[in-house]
Amino acid sequence: MAFPTSVNDQITDSVTQVNVAVLANSPALSMANLYQATSQALGNAAHNATLAQQQTNIIAQAAATTGVSLLYSLDTSATAKTTKLIFSSKS
Repeated sequence: MAFPTSVNDQITDSVTQVNVAVLANSPALSMANLYQATSQALGNAAHNATLAQQQTNIIAQAAATTGVSLLYSLDTSATAKTTKLIFSSKS
């Protein structure tokens, strides 16, 4: 103690020790908060990437299905016959 006070010495020592502990722990707690925030952000980024891949696969499947459906809906025999007539008439 630097000078005598009306407060009990044990109380002032306890408060001083708590203040020192708070100051000593603050860098470690700050780094812990930073690590937790960073890991949460990276986790969200991984989830977003997974979701984007799933949505891209769904769109690709829909496009492939539409393309195959279009190919199956064409009348190929009529198209082939017409194409043959067009090529044979030019020669």
